[in-house]
Amino acid sequence: MIKGAIAIFKRDFKKFLGNPFVIIFTLLMPIMYLVIFGNAMGGSISHVSLAVVQEEPYVTGTPMFDVVVADLKHMAQRDSPPTFDIIVYTDELKAKRALQNGAVSGVLIFPSPHFSDRPMRLYVDSSDSVTPSVIISGVNAAIVQSGFRSQVEIYKIYGDIKYLQFFGVGVIVMAIFMTTMMGGGIALIKDREMGIIEGYFVTPVKRSSIIMGMIASGTVRAFLSGFVIFVVDLLITGIVLQTTENFFMVLLVLFITSIGITSFMVSMASRFSNQQEYASMSAFFNLILFMTSGAFYPVIGMPDWLRWITIINPEYYAVHALRSIILRGQGLDVIGLDLIALSIFSVAAMILGIATYRRTLE
Repeated sequence: MIKGAIAIFKRDFKKFLGNPFVIIFTLLMPIMYLVIFGNAMGGSISHVSLAVVQEEPYVTGTPMFDVVVADLKHMAQRDSPPTFDIIVYTDELKAKRALQNGAVSGVLIFPSPHFSDRPMRLYVDSSDSVTPSVIISGVNAAIVQSGFRSQVEIYKIYGDIKYLQFFGVGVIVMAIFMTTMMGGGIALIKDREMGIIEGYFVTPVKRSSIIMGMIASGTVRAFLSGFVIFVVDLLITGIVLQTTENFFMVLLVLFITSIGITSFMVSMASRFSNQQEYASMSAFFNLILFMTSGAFYPVIGMPDWLRWITIINPEYYAVHALRSIILRGQGLDVIGLDLIALSIFSVAAMILGIATYRRTLE
């Protein structure tokens, strides 16, 4: 019995050593979790765009305006960049419009010199789970430090949004990726291992049609998965979409995201001959893309080197677009850039997927 166990052990261990790709990623993944997850979660919030404006009639800044704004500009945590990027407005309506469009995260309105006994008004984007508390505490600290005694009235423009609602939007995008990874890439590799792909060659179907059919099938599965989780998210979190237009915009974002991620995973799957190697690579991309998408924690709280990843991360644009629609009720004027970025990624990923998989077929 012992000899048999030793023989099985040698065979299985040699098989493990014979796949250096899996060994590398087995050791690399914990390190990546430490580096990516550790820096993406709970980092110090910095460079928060805060608009400041004085009530009309605006002629020149009051002493309170000058002192408090100066304190806010110099506010920073130890060994960290400035907490706030202060933008001075002379028009209250323009400042509020910038907040609604996402150009700034908060608007601090100082009372007019003629009504200095009025409280300050602070408007914050409450769809962000972390940044509003940073702004509120920073403004209060600046007022105390300035020596002025002034109250602050706080207005959350999207109401009280819980973290469950904030995070729930990101789970929708995760569902799309997981469906594509499990039902698309792994299924494709399994078909190749079973010889099903070779069986297509004896049919009159063109090779490009085979690839397009796989991408289309994966896109539909990913879209349906994202839609189901979207409905479940609404039921669990209690969010109500404001208009029918918002509902169809959510479907548009889900569809474009499904095309891009499916095409990308097809191009990845075409490079691997077994499921184990593909699963290791998929877990790596899932970590990178999801952790830097802003689903867990605001991107503004990540270090600068990690923020650069979000620029090429399609999940970041998908999460931002869905959050803008679902939590803020915003439209195309706000998510237009997200749709353009997702469309560019989808087209590029589709071209890459077709070219890569056609090469493996040949």
